Amino acid sequence: MSEVLKLTGLTRAFEQGGVRIEVLKGIDLSIMPGEIVALLGPSGSGKSTMLQAVGLLEGGFGGRIEVAGQDASAMNGDQRTDLRRSSIGFVYQFHHLLPDFTAMENVVMPQLVAGHAQGEAEGRARELLGALGLSSRVTHRPNQLSGGEQQRVAVARALANRPRLVLADEPTGNLDEATADRVFDEFLRLVRESGAAALIATHNERLALRMDRVLRLHEGRLHYEPAPNEQVGNSE
Repeated sequence: MSEVLKLTGLTRAFEQGGVRIEVLKGIDLSIMPGEIVALLGPSGSGKSTMLQAVGLLEGGFGGRIEVAGQDASAMNGDQRTDLRRSSIGFVYQFHHLLPDFTAMENVVMPQLVAGHAQGEAEGRARELLGALGLSSRVTHRPNQLSGGEQQRVAVARALANRPRLVLADEPTGNLDEATADRVFDEFLRLVRESGAAALIATHNERLALRMDRVLRLHEGRLHYEPAPNEQVGNSE
């Protein structure tokens, strides 16, 4: 079984006021199918920068990025876009739903872009929205949904094309604690059921302990921490 994500020597630096700032300093990481990994770190530690690299959202990175067995570092822009559409799903802190489209249409849209037929896309959207408790809300637009419901739609959209890799950047950071717990539970359940790999950036230590593995980004480098079950065992 091969890695869904493999990073080798990933680097990123910026020039600011004539000063070179190294944000990522040679990141190595492998994530296997079905594995959900927490990426911890305070604001400004580079978590979002790392996810932008892994998600093939911008250039300027050094090192090697392999997604679903394909070397994205060697691809041109169009090839990276195709790989991103076919293999990667995103959930952000703010839902970024299209305001003029219903919940159903927001989940259908990325499937149509990926080349799926309308009927197939609508069936998949109903399946996911139903699994997230939104069967009665499929015709509602974002401004007619609560914050938790909006984020559930964003989760459904991220999983619509059955991605091999799911990336999430503070996916419940904009919700109150009770709503965040419910949405996060549903998110983890659907990701696990899909068999996808996931890398979830958060500053929430409590949520991180519910994942399979915990990484901490500090001063541009990854630090591996004991698995959550090992931490629990050590505390007894």
